[in-house]
Amino acid sequence: SPGGNGWSLLADSYVKLDTVANLERLLKAAKQSGLTVLVSPHYYYPTDQNWSAPGSATEVLMESISVFQRRGPLTLRGFPGSGADFPEQFKPYIHDGRTVILSPHKVYGSSTNDMLLQLRKLRIEKVIMAVPAGNLCVEAHFRDLLEQGFEVAMIRDAIGGTLNEEGDGVQAALVNFRFLAHALWT
Repeated sequence: SPGGNGWSLLADSYVKLDTVANLERLLKAAKQSGLTVLVSPHYYYPTDQNWSAPGSATEVLMESISVFQRRGPLTLRGFPGSGADFPEQFKPYIHDGRTVILSPHKVYGSSTNDMLLQLRKLRIEKVIMAVPAGNLCVEAHFRDLLEQGFEVAMIRDAIGGTLNEEGDGVQAALVNFRFLAHALWT
């Protein structure tokens, strides 16, 4: 959300696609329809700074602007309003006692969280994906789901992406989603 630590990286695509409003519409519709909502947060804890393996360019950037920093896995002290917290307008949907908040992923995909376990234990076989950073973590989670046999639909205007001299991250993700997704919806 505006003022969040990572907003500036994705703001142009969020404005262009009306991503924030579309994510809220999806959350509201999912809750009204009784669908299970899973959130895959991305957090780093102080102990993660002890890693000796080099981080990717994005990991280094995220650390430098404190997008996903928390004080520890068992505390929310200092988290509300930190710039890495959930946007205020999404909290009623996320903190409703029914949303599954997955263990945090550390790099990009679901190999470092419990998404696949949760989906299997809930007997969910079809997934609708919409997440803020379409060309990075979303695509990694999306590919993991496909390779594990899930049917996946992507929401093209409820994602965001970065821009750099190589091009538009949303457009790059959409090209891949068109080839890979079971459905690509607006």
